[in-house]
Amino acid sequence: MVNKEKNHNLLYGIDDKPPLVETGVLGLQHYLTMFGSTLSIPLLLAPAFGISDPVELGWLIATMFFVSGITTLLQTTWGNRLPIVQGGTFSFLAPTFAICGMAALAQAGWEVRMQHVQGAIIAGSLVEIGVGATGLVGRLLRFIGPITIAPTIALIGLALFKFGAPKAGEHWPIGGLTIILIILFSQYLKSKYRSFELYPILLAILMAWAVAAILTITGIFTAGHPSFTSLENLRNAPWFRVPYPLQWGIPQFGIAAFVGMLAGYIASMVESIGDYYACARLSGAPMPDERTINRGITFEGIGCLVAGIFGTGNGTTSYSENIGAIGLTRVGSRRVVQAGALIMILLGTVSKFGALFTTIPSPIVGGMYCAMFGMIAAVGLSNLQFVDLNSARNLFILGFSFFMGLSVPEYFSAHPAAFEPEWLANIINTLGSTSMAVGAFIALLLDNTVPGTDEERGLTAWGNKSH
Repeated sequence: MVNKEKNHNLLYGIDDKPPLVETGVLGLQHYLTMFGSTLSIPLLLAPAFGISDPVELGWLIATMFFVSGITTLLQTTWGNRLPIVQGGTFSFLAPTFAICGMAALAQAGWEVRMQHVQGAIIAGSLVEIGVGATGLVGRLLRFIGPITIAPTIALIGLALFKFGAPKAGEHWPIGGLTIILIILFSQYLKSKYRSFELYPILLAILMAWAVAAILTITGIFTAGHPSFTSLENLRNAPWFRVPYPLQWGIPQFGIAAFVGMLAGYIASMVESIGDYYACARLSGAPMPDERTINRGITFEGIGCLVAGIFGTGNGTTSYSENIGAIGLTRVGSRRVVQAGALIMILLGTVSKFGALFTTIPSPIVGGMYCAMFGMIAAVGLSNLQFVDLNSARNLFILGFSFFMGLSVPEYFSAHPAAFEPEWLANIINTLGSTSMAVGAFIALLLDNTVPGTDEERGLTAWGNKSH
């Protein structure tokens, strides 16, 4: 091993190439690590789009994994070249729900809603590519500190509260079992067994799913029961289907949808930049300079363009879960992450694999949301460690941003704007219905206009942490 690796206590450094079999096994581990988060996105999007056919939902799940593999290869080969996995982003969920809820799409089929979301993602991706390629991202970061980041990311999780307990509560015995198992594995047993530390969500889903399947087979859960596990979906799906560009139709472009989606792009970019520093630190790579960050954001934009063209209903961002896996396994090899990407592409072409996961009962999905969205909210709040929380200025900005981020969308859902020109009303409705857009705008405006020292605002400690 070279000195660099010893200094970082790594089994394999960023440029190392482990033996072929070991590379495959470690790559599969990366795939399993990102599996829970990636799976949850299409499951959450399906009701918003109006996808009721389990076979079509299976195709959407397969497309998500297929595109994740492609974008991970692009980022690790030509982008920032860090061992960083690319996958779906929760940042795009709120804008997507707002687009699907637009009055013009109320009676439309799911393919039409998907086409409008695709158009917004493709248009937004061009902005992200531009921001990265021109180096603008480095200059914009000056205005974005922890007081802006905290409500932006936390509201991604908090705004999805309606999908947690209400869905798990469709059948509390199974939904509650999922929550208890996630807490048990991720918090109480993680130090005893490494598997629980690496895959707490995946193992909890599999166990609760197995219980529901056994109770279905024994006839305790019958058709129509919330936890009934039907394998009919699996039988109906073809064995193989290769996702292809524009598979749901031609994307539709609208100003309101595009502007609303930009809020998701901003949150995703800021979160990714933090991930680049963490990934470089854990993999033994040099700390990312401005050129590396610009290249990474450019290729995330290209990844979102690919996702928009293929129609995942979502974009792509860097996965912090897999950065955690690098820290746990002490394997920072770029080659390993690329092997994981090839596994994603391969399994994305197996339709029955995607269809299998459409048989997960909704109470289990709800239980998973309770844990995952709570964690996203906490990750957002963790940025406040750099801020002076004894400052009345900071407390006001944070409290006001959080409250308005939750309250304003409730107002817009009851009283949508209706005036001429209609396109402007649509933009206001889309932004007003998106919690993180409201919270981010208020926090950004107040943090940059209300007087406060750099130390008070957390910019001093934030700058040291980032660099």
